Amino acid sequence: MFTTIARRIALAGMLSLSTVAMAAAQGTLRIGMTASDIPLTTGQPDQGGEGLRFMGYTVYDALINWDLSATDHTAGLVPGLATEWTVDEADKTKWIFKIREGVTFHDGAPLTANDIVWNFDKLLVDSAPQYDSRQSAQGKSRIPAVKSYRAIDDHTLEIITKSPDATLPYQIAWIMISSPANWEAQGKSWEAVASHPSGTGPWKLTGFVPREKAEMVPNTAYWDQARVPKLDQLVLIPLAEPNARANALLSGQVDWIEAPSPDMVPMMQSQGFTITQNEYPHNWTWHLSMLDGSPWIDERVRKAANLAVDRDGLQVLLGGLLIPAKGFLQPSSPWFGKPEFEVKYDPEAAKALLAEAGYGPDNPVKVKALISPSGSGQMLPLPMNEYIQQNLAAVGIQVEFMVVEWNQMINLWRAGAADPSVEGSQSINFTYSIQDPFVAFIRFLQCDLVAPNGTNWGHYCDPEMESMFAEIRTAFDPDAQAEVMRRIHEKIVNEALFLMVAHDVAPRAMSPKVKGFAQAQSWNQDFSPITME
Repeated sequence: MFTTIARRIALAGMLSLSTVAMAAAQGTLRIGMTASDIPLTTGQPDQGGEGLRFMGYTVYDALINWDLSATDHTAGLVPGLATEWTVDEADKTKWIFKIREGVTFHDGAPLTANDIVWNFDKLLVDSAPQYDSRQSAQGKSRIPAVKSYRAIDDHTLEIITKSPDATLPYQIAWIMISSPANWEAQGKSWEAVASHPSGTGPWKLTGFVPREKAEMVPNTAYWDQARVPKLDQLVLIPLAEPNARANALLSGQVDWIEAPSPDMVPMMQSQGFTITQNEYPHNWTWHLSMLDGSPWIDERVRKAANLAVDRDGLQVLLGGLLIPAKGFLQPSSPWFGKPEFEVKYDPEAAKALLAEAGYGPDNPVKVKALISPSGSGQMLPLPMNEYIQQNLAAVGIQVEFMVVEWNQMINLWRAGAADPSVEGSQSINFTYSIQDPFVAFIRFLQCDLVAPNGTNWGHYCDPEMESMFAEIRTAFDPDAQAEVMRRIHEKIVNEALFLMVAHDVAPRAMSPKVKGFAQAQSWNQDFSPITME
């Protein structure tokens, strides 16, 4: 299922599979990722959500982790390196985290609250000796609420937020904790740490070759003994191109691939391979520029684009491996609400809206969109985007693509629509985690998080939305917070603030030898229970 753009880049995305064809020792699981490179290994990984899945919550822990044990509901927060956290009732900018005792890093150094302070400094304080611009680029925008922090004693950490913010625990869950002692031992060089990282996670990285492979073994001293991995080894292989991943699985060079091409799924199933999938909090959208001169400023144009996309046809194109969007959130979300605008396929209504906005056959809407050939949560972006391009053209919206590699796409997303590097693009096809109030809404739409201060790529700013964001931050009661979330989602849909297309079901194809995997409703997954038959 490779269309024009896909054919042009397919060969460029393939790695030499001689690097993949390693001996499959008993208890070794080899995974073909969608990333084109091994995620950053030093603590705060790049490569988007896939980086956190494979190099974040494996080698490292956060103060607060995700519960990946259930498959029938969206993953929630659970204690990680912090056993508990509380907000001061008298001053709701003050949080206290109790740091887990008896935890050691992979290098043997004991974990203390001062180590957490050191890790925040490496992301937030550019004058700190351990500051790392690469890790900061991945982590700083994840914790915008944090104003200050200090160790009260070895196992008590205080965090002060800029204003009361009930979303802080969700923000903290993105921040991985690496070993200060190891950084010292590696000559205070992050480049050296990359080959010899040290976290507290259930896996230890034993070696990696950039763009080829990474190898991990169990951390038998992991603080949660129930999650000590059962495998002997976990091997990660970057294979960005879908056919390369499929061929590697079919030939026995890997045991598991992310995002199999739908065209290949029936053949894989007929040969005994297992296909797993599950709904999870994810969306596949176009984020739209609201800068002067962008056609997306006109709500009628935004609604027309949403009415032009045949999502049911796209679902057929992907072999059923998606959930058609009815909004920014998945239809089953408790935060979906009751929006008035219906996201559906109605090309005639789309044409009428464009005509009302002053567009027609002699004056089509012209937009430029940033897209990637692969990447974390991007599903199959090339054929999907070409399908959307055809849908939009049919109603009078002409789309020009700017195709960039996934990690570069992340950089352009952080740069924002006003940055020269996006070359005038008014749209970016970027998939989002939507599992909590901050990552679902605030980081994309808050005024003071306009790029490059945050990830409000499109420079959207609206007083009503700001007011609701303030309500979320002061809604420490979950029910009250959920009510505000529903109102926010209704506004997003009613004003068509994004081109809302689909929700992924995270398909994975794997050898029948892979046992014990239970796919959580999360971007992240637990590899600890897995065995090889």
